[in-house]
Amino acid sequence: MRVSLSELPPDLPAPVDDGAADHLIGCQLPAVVLTATGGEQVALAELEGLWVLYVYPMTGRPDEPLPDGWDRIPGARGCTPQACAFRDHHAELQALNAGVYGISTQSVADQYEAKMRLHLPFELLSDTGLLLGRSLQLPTFVITGRVLYRRLTLIADKGRVVKTFYPVFPPDENADQVIHWLRCHTVNAATVRDGRT
Repeated sequence: MRVSLSELPPDLPAPVDDGAADHLIGCQLPAVVLTATGGEQVALAELEGLWVLYVYPMTGRPDEPLPDGWDRIPGARGCTPQACAFRDHHAELQALNAGVYGISTQSVADQYEAKMRLHLPFELLSDTGLLLGRSLQLPTFVITGRVLYRRLTLIADKGRVVKTFYPVFPPDENADQVIHWLRCHTVNAATVRDGRT
């Protein structure tokens, strides 16, 4: 039976907050350079202004089966609905002066396939070496011998993390959550100190 990547099963297990992202508020984005789907090299530490970095495990492909047990891993399923939500709300994010990058450990080729198939107006970044994860100690999990990121979203202002969303569930509502937070907060020193309000 073919699995729909764009629809979330009704009985997905919800992830719990294990505290694995508690340390991220106030962190500077590291001197990590990742390759984008357009081929350019993106230096995260040099990002200016306001950026939404949504980190996700793996975007499924319609021509490949999902790993066995994928839907039973809390927070694993939903990368396509999350990406499509950021696509659909991209104009609102632009109006809030926020750029968007999606980041996973998938190859540039896999990221490019997803960007084109889903018509994403923003770039996806490939972190096959888990450079960002090692630098910021991002939460991960292992399946079929592959290390993948757990789903989380960072809002960075002038290269500093001012807000985290973790765990992210359901993933198709994450873009709405980000926009609501951006509209309700002035990104300044106060939000760096108290980014979870």
